Amino acid sequence: MKINMPFSNDKYRYSSAYLLFFFAAWSLWWSFYAMWLKNKLGLSGSDLGMLYAVNQFFSMIFMMAYGFMQDKLGTRKPLMWLVGIVITLSGPFLIYIYEPLLMTNFKLAMVFGGIFFGLGYLAGCGLVDSFIEKISRRFNFEFGTARFWGCLGYAVGTFVGGIFFSINPHINFWCVSLMGILFLVVNLFFRTEDSQTLPLGASNAHSLTRKDFITIFKDAQFWFFVVFVVGTWSFYNIYDQQMFPVFYTGLFENPEIAPRVYGYLNSAQVFLEAIGMASVPFLINRIGPKSALMLGGMVMTFRILGSALFEDIYIISFIKMLHALEVPLFVISVFKFSVANFDQRLSSTMYLIGFNIASSIGIIVLSLPIGRLFDKVGYHSTFYIMAGVVVCTILFGYITLSKKKPETAELIMSNDVV
Repeated sequence: MKINMPFSNDKYRYSSAYLLFFFAAWSLWWSFYAMWLKNKLGLSGSDLGMLYAVNQFFSMIFMMAYGFMQDKLGTRKPLMWLVGIVITLSGPFLIYIYEPLLMTNFKLAMVFGGIFFGLGYLAGCGLVDSFIEKISRRFNFEFGTARFWGCLGYAVGTFVGGIFFSINPHINFWCVSLMGILFLVVNLFFRTEDSQTLPLGASNAHSLTRKDFITIFKDAQFWFFVVFVVGTWSFYNIYDQQMFPVFYTGLFENPEIAPRVYGYLNSAQVFLEAIGMASVPFLINRIGPKSALMLGGMVMTFRILGSALFEDIYIISFIKMLHALEVPLFVISVFKFSVANFDQRLSSTMYLIGFNIASSIGIIVLSLPIGRLFDKVGYHSTFYIMAGVVVCTILFGYITLSKKKPETAELIMSNDVV
């Protein structure tokens, strides 16, 4: 088994730089968002649930627009400029607008934050991923090997961010703006409209019609997939983003060192996730995207149940590392599932609407009830309930999801991990 990173391909280098700077920017504040809101600003579990729900509501709107627009644009870059500008403005926004509003006008802060974070990050993440996935199919490299650099950027950002957060979270926010400037520089020099053609007729993005987009919503597989995403990825993201950071830091007797240790742990996890992004395509090409999605769901279940059963810091730290396997399995499988079952030209629509919007709907609907449930019964009972829902959804997916494999599963290398 061989991991091939084609550095001689300038499209691969630029794509990797996109992902490196985007995910470094995101990790510098997003990894510590729940801790910042709860421990630094003193918000309650219900407040966090409301903020996450509103953030996801606005991101869902932008995801829908991004999916349709990027599929029409193909590999052109106008939306990348928008994302880069939002990242660059993140420092001033978080420090001078969002934080003061959270203390003085919580409802207005929810709206402003939802719009800003949706444009640049919560919807922007899926947009950047789907854009690079299109580039990878057009210029002949495996998406996972470029996504490796995004995970590496996230790991470094979280490691450095943990140190800065312990000193002053505002340092993190200014570093985000610096990453945004670097993202814009990459976008300035990246040429994505070379004369090469996209495989399997996918170069005809400009010929997409409304009927092409509507067709995907008439396919039963699309709706089976949506249900599967809501019952697995949505619950898991609420657990991982809203509950686990506070749960983990609460295990420490000295709360001052908790953010720094969590930053180190998150960095190690994301570094392993990066390795997974580069190597997991080999496994998915062999077993198929459906089996990989089932496997990812089982990893989710094991991690949530582990958090319910144990309180030992070392065991919980080990359980956190399972995220490094679960994310590559899910993210790469989603792209391969969409390529196998739907029109490849609609990969952005499938990823942003079928995966990210479906997940967002689940988070919107579930965040506040789960936040209230947590306030009443605590972590352990909440984790047991969430794990049970994920198990039921895995059974549903096993019965309903298609077993098709992408025709391009071995497009890059037939025997190597690419």
